[in-house]
Amino acid sequence: MHTAPARPDKQPHLAVELVGLAVRAFAAALLASFVLGALVLLLAGPVQAQESRPTVSTGGLSLRGAATSAAAPLLETEVTIQVSGPLARTRVVQRFRNPAEAWLEGVYAFPLPENAAVDRLRMQIGERLVEGEIREREAAQAAYDRARSAGQRASLVEQSRPNLFTTRVANIGPQEEIRIEIEYQQTLAWEEVDGAGRYRLRFPMVVGPRYIPGTALAAPTDPGAGWSPDTDRVPDASRITPPVLPPGSTHQNPLRLTVVVDAGAPIARIESLHHAIDVQAPDVHQRVATLARGTVPADRDFELEWSLDPVRSPSAVLFADPGATASGRSHALLMLIPPSRPQDATRLPREVVFVLDTSGSMHGASIEQARAALVLALQRLKPEDRFNIIEFNSVPRALFDEARPADGANVARASAWVQGLEANGGTEMLPALERALDAREEAGRVRQVIFLTDGAVANEDELFALIERRLGDSRLFTIGIGSAPNSHFMRKAAESGRGTFTYIGRVDTVQARMEELFRKLETPVLKGITVRWSEDPEADQWPRRIPDLYLGEPLLVSAALARAGGEVVVNGRIGTLDWSSRIRMSEANPGHGVGKLWARHKIGELEDTLHDGSDEALVRQQIVALALEHHLVSRHTSLVAVDRTPARPQEAKLASSAVPTHLPDGWKHEAVFGELPRGASGLHRHALFGALALLLAAALHWRRPGRRSTARRSA
Repeated sequence: MHTAPARPDKQPHLAVELVGLAVRAFAAALLASFVLGALVLLLAGPVQAQESRPTVSTGGLSLRGAATSAAAPLLETEVTIQVSGPLARTRVVQRFRNPAEAWLEGVYAFPLPENAAVDRLRMQIGERLVEGEIREREAAQAAYDRARSAGQRASLVEQSRPNLFTTRVANIGPQEEIRIEIEYQQTLAWEEVDGAGRYRLRFPMVVGPRYIPGTALAAPTDPGAGWSPDTDRVPDASRITPPVLPPGSTHQNPLRLTVVVDAGAPIARIESLHHAIDVQAPDVHQRVATLARGTVPADRDFELEWSLDPVRSPSAVLFADPGATASGRSHALLMLIPPSRPQDATRLPREVVFVLDTSGSMHGASIEQARAALVLALQRLKPEDRFNIIEFNSVPRALFDEARPADGANVARASAWVQGLEANGGTEMLPALERALDAREEAGRVRQVIFLTDGAVANEDELFALIERRLGDSRLFTIGIGSAPNSHFMRKAAESGRGTFTYIGRVDTVQARMEELFRKLETPVLKGITVRWSEDPEADQWPRRIPDLYLGEPLLVSAALARAGGEVVVNGRIGTLDWSSRIRMSEANPGHGVGKLWARHKIGELEDTLHDGSDEALVRQQIVALALEHHLVSRHTSLVAVDRTPARPQEAKLASSAVPTHLPDGWKHEAVFGELPRGASGLHRHALFGALALLLAAALHWRRPGRRSTARRSA
């Protein structure tokens, strides 16, 4: 007879249970403390979007004051661009209406091209028209503040970045309409494609939110400040962070645009890359382009291209502004097209480092464009080349420890790796650029760093200084991705890196733009370039250090001349071949406004010297003198217009309201504001999420089926 085994006692051992309870209580308390600490860090850290809501808007009017709130809808923005060869003159008119019964003050932010020389402000309210004048920034601000307090209508235009400006408008009466008119001058991008010259014009319509790194400083006292406090790495963050419309908003910020092109040569083709246009052709040299829909929402940049007849593409164009300024100098602008590739110019092997932005602002169409662009770039590498890929968001990550040969296996592995990349996290560019730019010098090989990003960062000066310090013998090529990239950062980074800037605004243009770029990168460069003005060997020209030129790209040089006769001579080398070209000053075309363009470039060059430790007070003094002489807005000068007649009664108060802007087309609200603008707070948030995950895992672990019986059997 078999005997059944003895069954264990159904009553638990009291000591074991007490120990288990104590262990679980201790673990729960430890996790709770960790979660509580993370919460404290999260709430105490520089969370930038939780306190004050925005009062600066891009392309809209933000009305602020001391009493009630009232809407101030943007009625219309009207843009007229007049093109003459490589020069463009633009007038931007923004009309706003005060729908309230209170007196209002407005603050609004708006983007302009990064090379815009802003030189005119006019303010019209009713029948009154007031012309702006240029002053030092502090003096202009003081004049505006006095007018505001005295009840006088006034307007102030300040530069926050070379491509981001802020306008303030004081004492707008009930039911009044205000008209602000701003004008600027710029040069246009030109390149040679398949033997024909092509011009490109871009007008930015929206400023995308920018990643704000660093620790938050004291809350800004300026009532017109944006949603982010200033930080130790971006001390003016509050000025460059306009509000954004919530998802699903029907607000439009409508814009009307007309471009009149006089190319000076027969135009073969004209095309708008992102907007439908209607085109008229008064003659073979001219085109008039208008938006087909009349108005469009200001949510993406406008880009227009036109090609010249290949037979008429210029090899050299010289513009001269004979009108001497207060300094007694005249000014000239030279655009010179290098020759096609000589048959005996050899190609050097390359080391190519691709740097890809995978931060939250790249979510959606931007990351799709970037992946497609990078895969195409990988396919064009030659077996004798070496390459590596670095992707970054909150932290950088490299595919290889160091550059590998571009053989079939490595390229296939890299392509698969790229296809799996997703966009999320912050935009910490600094560590990625530090890794890509190693300051090395290597003879017999061309080292190219190709940087794909939307440039949505606010710490540009910090990044420019890094590029200057670590570039070495590398060349930095930036590729702007998306509908509204930070073109100031992208173009300036390429200039500092002696490379070029390419803009890709649509997925269907990725292949064409990347092929154009890589045809240039695969050809020998024109090096050792010098420009000499025969009648003024000491001419003050920009750029002072001329970068390498890839064949098919133009050389653009502006100069201030004590004597404007004789000729300009350009020399350089293509491999072992000498190359030169010359043009007489007597053959120059009229160039009204060329002096302002030279001054704008010169101011940028002076600002660059601050990266090398130049005396800040001396640089400021030089910038102010140039800007005042040429009537330009800069970081140290502003345009101010004051109507001397008091309008607002002293007893009347000011009301407050805000009109936010769109996100750039293709950006995702939850992706951008989940990571991009919060700076260091992202680390605290990750700590909190990690703690919550640990707590959940512990809870599941202690309550999983069968755990009690297992513990008892062990006992």
